[in-house]
Amino acid sequence: MGGCLSVEEPQLPPNKNPVKICKPASDVKGAASMLAPPKDVEDLRLIGGYENVNVFSYNELRAATKNFRPDQILGEGGFGIVYKGVIDENVRPGFKSTYVAVKELNPEGFQGDKEWLAEVNYLGQLSHPNLVKLIGYCCENEHRLLVYEYMACGSLERHLFRRIALTMPWSTRVKIALDVARGLAFLHGLERPIIYRDFKTSNILLDADYNAKLSDFGLAKEGPMGDQTHVSTRVMGTYGYAAPEYVMTGHLTARSDVYGFGVVLLEMLIGRKAMDKSRPSREHNLVEWARPLLIHNRKLLKIIDPRMEGQYSTKVAAEVAGLAYRCLSQNPKGRPIMSQVVETLEGIQDLPESMEDMLLQSCGSAVTLYEVPKETVDNSTDKKHSSKNAGENEHEVHSRRTKPNSGRSKSEPPMEYRLDSPSPDHDGPPPKCSCDGGAKPSFGEIDM
Repeated sequence: MGGCLSVEEPQLPPNKNPVKICKPASDVKGAASMLAPPKDVEDLRLIGGYENVNVFSYNELRAATKNFRPDQILGEGGFGIVYKGVIDENVRPGFKSTYVAVKELNPEGFQGDKEWLAEVNYLGQLSHPNLVKLIGYCCENEHRLLVYEYMACGSLERHLFRRIALTMPWSTRVKIALDVARGLAFLHGLERPIIYRDFKTSNILLDADYNAKLSDFGLAKEGPMGDQTHVSTRVMGTYGYAAPEYVMTGHLTARSDVYGFGVVLLEMLIGRKAMDKSRPSREHNLVEWARPLLIHNRKLLKIIDPRMEGQYSTKVAAEVAGLAYRCLSQNPKGRPIMSQVVETLEGIQDLPESMEDMLLQSCGSAVTLYEVPKETVDNSTDKKHSSKNAGENEHEVHSRRTKPNSGRSKSEPPMEYRLDSPSPDHDGPPPKCSCDGGAKPSFGEIDM
């Protein structure tokens, strides 16, 4: 991850107009009287659960997932397997028909009761448009399950890095960045701040309208209070996303999340994974390679995801890159706080150039089909190295850029393609994603 720098980078000016965090009045009250995490499952049973969170029996969830049939599997992560399901009158009399994602704890997996309880505790008490909704849970006997709202378009990781990709346009990526920034700002703005601790593309889920929400709160932790500058904890999370000072010292602050946000923003900007050993050695770590290039416009335009050519102005791209640069400061004090990040992204969306970009893109579909070529050319590497590595990387594209004209990158119009097939095995169609008609939500694996 690289060592911490001793040279302070300039800080953003104080935030004179704090962002208004959208949360129901009940959540404002709950911020001051939030229940402490249960010590164990028996403690949770004594508490009796949380308001607006259902306690399901194992048989009910077995019925909802058609006996956990293999064809209902949506994905698998460090927690366990995630199943598609529907809870209706047949599962629980009087329950409004609702499509859900049911996550079942694998007793031999990376996570256990502690992480399961943390997720129930935080999502059971917090409500925000950019946090995934916890519909219920099951802790019957040895079974540990969580029931979430169904997110039709799956994870951000899936859209950015799969081989045959429905390419997200520039405006959608900026919208997603703003959504998740608001989610983090909400967590950090509570009376006792909550540090998410595992911010990455696989933990960002998208609904049918590409509204982004944070999922997987298993590693979330309460932040420092009063005179405390940090909380000390065992280092956990995902390599490539964790802040360097946290990795080196175990000192956790809200600005650790800001660094993770910067990594994801960089991934969306450049279209590469945070860690990719199929690249030339100096490009294995995306932050170490790309961050110095973010403040040089000509170099920046050469590394932005080539699938988005023609969708942004140089000015707007530079603004987003500058924000990523500040979030990725090696010095935590050089990073903005999340409310400032929200204000910056809102300002970027309001720029005349951004409005023009959105107008141009509204003439086409939300996403375009893009197949990553097996053989690519990278401007930054020699031909011999490129030839050696051709076909190794399944996800990103290296391509030469034409010089932008009048502040806008040039490209051929992307091919439009829609996939509107309904999700199988249900009596009625689940919420359809505008990208592919029922994409699978992904609950990403935790890398310890």
